[in-house]
Amino acid sequence: MYVKSSSGTMVPLTAVARVEETTGPDVVERFNLFPSARLFGGPAPGYSSGQALATMEQLAAANLPDGYQLAWSGQSFQEKTSGQNTVATFGLAVLMVFLILAAQYERLTLPFAVILAVPFAVFGAYLATWARGLYADLYLQIGLVTLVGLAAKNAILIVEFAAHIHKDGKSHIDAAMDAARLRFRPIVMTSLAFVLGVLPLAVSTGAGAASRHSIGTGVIGGMLAATFIAVLFIPLFYVWCDEIGEKFRNLSAARAASRVTSTADRSHPGP
Repeated sequence: MYVKSSSGTMVPLTAVARVEETTGPDVVERFNLFPSARLFGGPAPGYSSGQALATMEQLAAANLPDGYQLAWSGQSFQEKTSGQNTVATFGLAVLMVFLILAAQYERLTLPFAVILAVPFAVFGAYLATWARGLYADLYLQIGLVTLVGLAAKNAILIVEFAAHIHKDGKSHIDAAMDAARLRFRPIVMTSLAFVLGVLPLAVSTGAGAASRHSIGTGVIGGMLAATFIAVLFIPLFYVWCDEIGEKFRNLSAARAASRVTSTADRSHPGP
């Protein structure tokens, strides 16, 4: 091999450098301009991708020396990014349910009796996931968004019926008790039908079974809690929310009446 000198002539490379043969990588991997080592893998049978990602992060934090760090790419990066948006997505789902119910009931307090049933469903989902030794991965988070509508559905059956009974002249407590007693059977029937329909996901086998286990177990646990625990508290939530709403409405009506009276007094002054 020849190189060009400062005078423009070609000189052999051995005249200006010592050449040694050695071995090296054919390709130097880089990630975000940093030298990197690319690892490919997948979760073991019976484990979800979220569990695999969490295990890799724990091992990297415990074993990587200073100056080294772990970064995700491809599907793993998309899963981690999507998991960070779960809280916003869950909050948006709850907000949509609240706005729809506020428009349906034409009240701002009564929808809270329905929304307060959602935490019971979330508790049941996490309890069932923990009992089976599963991980709170992206599939469970999708099931939580689904549970917002399912738990609200059970509460709506009671709150809607109780509101109609209260309009007929019964007190809040009597209306709530009658609604809970009359709507309990339809709630149990529809909820158990849904649970039995999702049961194959929780007991599935084969490729991708871990993801189906997460979403199936979470939804089943959430529905059972929303059916057999939240139903006991929904009548109480209805009584509280409707009584608070009536107090605010009465207070607003009294203030409006006082403003009308003061306006009439100013328009008809005394002699």
